[in-house]
Amino acid sequence: MDSKPRIGLLGTGPWAGRTHAPALAAHPGITFSGVWGRRPEAAAALAAAHGTTAYDDVDALLAASDAVAFALPPDVQAPLAARAAAAGCHLLLDKPVATSVAGAREVAEAAGAAGVASVVFCTLRFAPETAPWVEEQAALGGWYLAQAHWLGALFSPGSTSAYAASPWRKEKGGLWDVGPHVLSVLLPVLGDVVGITAAVAGPGDARHLVLRHASGADSTATLSLSAPVGASDAGITLFGDHGRAVLPPWADAVGSFGAAVDALLEAVRSGEAHPCDVRFGLRLTEILAEAEARLAD
Repeated sequence: MDSKPRIGLLGTGPWAGRTHAPALAAHPGITFSGVWGRRPEAAAALAAAHGTTAYDDVDALLAASDAVAFALPPDVQAPLAARAAAAGCHLLLDKPVATSVAGAREVAEAAGAAGVASVVFCTLRFAPETAPWVEEQAALGGWYLAQAHWLGALFSPGSTSAYAASPWRKEKGGLWDVGPHVLSVLLPVLGDVVGITAAVAGPGDARHLVLRHASGADSTATLSLSAPVGASDAGITLFGDHGRAVLPPWADAVGSFGAAVDALLEAVRSGEAHPCDVRFGLRLTEILAEAEARLAD
């Protein structure tokens, strides 16, 4: 990359408008090279709001960028990410990378073949309140159990969430939308998932998982986007030799995304893969796809 790399944005929805575009426009170390979206009028409005260029042709934006950030549905993201990697663009991906193992593997293989850096924006791994907590608990070790819950209320009566209109979230539910957030904490702290010992459907889209990890620890996770509005909550608690450790609250998605941009720039500069790279994103997809298959059985 140049000394001030060019990063473009693919996507124009609420997540792009509230998080990605503001973070890219405010980042002092990059040039926000432009916006492409499936709705040209939305791309034009988002680009105008942040002083950059709207592109009707995705390949033109790739040619004008050293890296691209994605704020698209996962199965729209995956083929475009592989295309961007083949064009030589480094990748700042959203979670999940895809909702099929084949789709996620295509991105991972394209990034590897092109030699481009990648980061998957799992918010808890970049938020200033939670990222150091994850590293501290992973270094501490000695955990034998984790209890996680992420109860969103996107699809509940009374919800005013801008994300409730998302077709892919309606189809795939909390397992795929918030499951990556929970796994992004559990895996570095407890080790890879070596077995899904239970997967049970609950009310609405709620899914309950019991996981065995490489460290020998177990974890439980309850994931939903249809909890009552008043019950909306998220948390992870670890239990082990040192007692209990509770994931701290977090905020500021824009700042967290800026940290993910920094992580991508450092991966490009150093040549060292980030822990949340596309291969990690592929592993998350494999686990979620296995859980989905268990639920179907």
